[in-house]
Amino acid sequence: MRTFVAGQEAADEMEFVELALGIDIDLFRGPLEQETAEQRRARRDVAHEVLRDLREAAEAGDEVAGWDALYADALTRTVPFMRAARGQRAGTGAAA
Repeated sequence: MRTFVAGQEAADEMEFVELALGIDIDLFRGPLEQETAEQRRARRDVAHEVLRDLREAAEAGDEVAGWDALYADALTRTVPFMRAARGQRAGTGAAA
């Protein structure tokens, strides 16, 4: 069975969620693999800008942007637990 969201085919469940919500999960959660400190800084800078834009849109009356902002903000707190479960220190990708 093929699944489409807004005319785009979703390859898997994660892509379906990203297409449906309009949120790049890895941008806010971070990759589950290693990332360098520089990559992490760049990703987090972009994530903060996107989150700021979503919050501004929400304050201007965009309810969907408000829900997206809440979801994106929650994703930013999931990385430490997920990396800890894989035996990595939060934020570094290095083994604990």
